[in-house]
Amino acid sequence: MNRLSKTFDKCKAENRNALVIYVTMGCPDLDTSECLLMDIIDAGADIIELGVPFSDPMADGVVIQESARQALLSGTTLKGVLEKAKNIRQHSETPMILFSYYNVILSYGVEKLAADAATAGIDGLLVVDLPFEHGGELIPALDKHGLCLIPLIAPTTPLDRAVRIVRGAKGFVYSITSKGVTGGGTTFDTDLEERMKKLRAASPVPVVAGFGIDSAEKAKPLTRFSDGIVVGSAIMRKINECTDIEQGIFEAVELTSKIAKVLK
Repeated sequence: MNRLSKTFDKCKAENRNALVIYVTMGCPDLDTSECLLMDIIDAGADIIELGVPFSDPMADGVVIQESARQALLSGTTLKGVLEKAKNIRQHSETPMILFSYYNVILSYGVEKLAADAATAGIDGLLVVDLPFEHGGELIPALDKHGLCLIPLIAPTTPLDRAVRIVRGAKGFVYSITSKGVTGGGTTFDTDLEERMKKLRAASPVPVVAGFGIDSAEKAKPLTRFSDGIVVGSAIMRKINECTDIEQGIFEAVELTSKIAKVLK
């Protein structure tokens, strides 16, 4: 049983949703990101997504775009992100997902990334712009090293196609709660509950909800029909907007703790 399975089983036994927290690595620098993640894990994060900064993050809103810009300016690379993952793994068994765009992976090398990610203690990858039908190069490399590719299901994905995608899923399924980019929505799609129920019925692995969840109040209602909640932009907003990085980390950790409490 891998770390993801153990984590979701633990959350189920405790009758709660898993809390997945996204952090753009390298914003404002990699050392700060490592400290932030360790504090967030202590505050109740069950799974962490390590955001690899990319120059054209098309699925992301202004908050993640800005954090990626700052990370690139600080010199953050995929290699550097993996080094920090290795550091974190020495202190924690919390599952780690590498969140990236495919161009970054191709530039690094698919086989090399799979091997290096496994060595660093990564549990899976979420590749935002890789269509389901085009995973033929990446999936075998990940399988070889015991890593899973996390499928991302948009609210615009036809249900029959979504069901085909999730039937072969490993790790967990990431279901987007609203049309648009990360951090951009104030309301969720009206058919979200019905879609989530159908996805969970078809999926062999847990289904989590993400995009636009920025508070405990927004997270709580989703627990009725999801296995986990993803929070990202709200965390990075605390980091982007702070004038004192220690205060920014404090506020990000405080938000994590508040959301973790309502998932129980």
